[in-house]
Amino acid sequence: MAALRELPRGSRVRGALPRGCVLCQRGAKMVLLVTGRCGAGCWYCPLSAGKAGRDVVFADELRVRRAADMFLEARLIDAEGTGVTGGDPLCAPRRTLSLIRALKRRFGREHHIHLYTAGNFPASLVRALRRSGLDEMRFHPAPPLWERFDGTGAAALLREAVGSGMAAGAEVPAIPGTGRALRSLARSLERAGADFLNLNELEYSETNFRELNRRGFGVRDDVSAGVRGSEGLARGLVEGLDGRLAVHYCSSGFKDGVQLRRRIMRRARNVARPFEVVTPDGTLLKGIVEGPPSVLRRLRREHRVPAALSAYDRRRGRAELAPRVLERVAGAFPGKAFVVEEYPTADALEVERRSL
Repeated sequence: MAALRELPRGSRVRGALPRGCVLCQRGAKMVLLVTGRCGAGCWYCPLSAGKAGRDVVFADELRVRRAADMFLEARLIDAEGTGVTGGDPLCAPRRTLSLIRALKRRFGREHHIHLYTAGNFPASLVRALRRSGLDEMRFHPAPPLWERFDGTGAAALLREAVGSGMAAGAEVPAIPGTGRALRSLARSLERAGADFLNLNELEYSETNFRELNRRGFGVRDDVSAGVRGSEGLARGLVEGLDGRLAVHYCSSGFKDGVQLRRRIMRRARNVARPFEVVTPDGTLLKGIVEGPPSVLRRLRREHRVPAALSAYDRRRGRAELAPRVLERVAGAFPGKAFVVEEYPTADALEVERRSL
């Protein structure tokens, strides 16, 4: 029997962790959303409203309009690999193949790429994906198929992927009440020669919370977006499934508190300017003074703020400077001076602000 290992934030694995997951744990995988379109219609899909159903491309939080944007994001997080996702990226097969080839050309064969799909496409595409450089496929069959997976088209495609030399398996949410179906899916995967079954904690999001509530689910606790009962089911399955198949449970806390935190820390080290302070969580602290560009000129002329410790953000209409410098000059800008904490991501999401 393969060894059972505990991972941070309640996650656990029996057997060898998929290579894509190893790199995700390091924060070393770029998330490449090839399209928000998908034909599966899963009622629990957590994809944001700005992406779901829309034919857009994002590398992490950066909107991609040309390959150079994707390469930039990969460099900024020191990416060792990419997770290709959607929607279903195989709703845009030519784009997906092109982007995989571009990543391999730019970063080399060692840049590991895994891909998620609902599994509704011709078998010839599996071979094309392998030729493009894809290393790992993760199939996402809909819950009604879990107990009869053997005879589905997705099972045939998974076998094709295994035969092509790729690592292959399934990744699905641990939906409370589906233990029997998930055990059946695991047995089918093993018969098909799959390498792994990844179980994700079912999570609430801005787009699925109404449907989750309608179906009678609830949150696990006051600090988690996880659904009550999902973690217990998944951890029990990892412990109880003892075949050749590797079984891995990834909690919502692990995704946010380990994977995301490590990824943004990698980005923060590369994007932080001299006046921005990187926090232990990977966010950036800076001082701001709201107002027109003349605010920055005043800071530099009247208050001797060094140019190396200040800048102007035209999009947000504010001067930016080191927090310690702002504390010295804030009195000259009543109601306009703040210390803000932001993510170092392309969208620069603000976490907190404190008035000075």
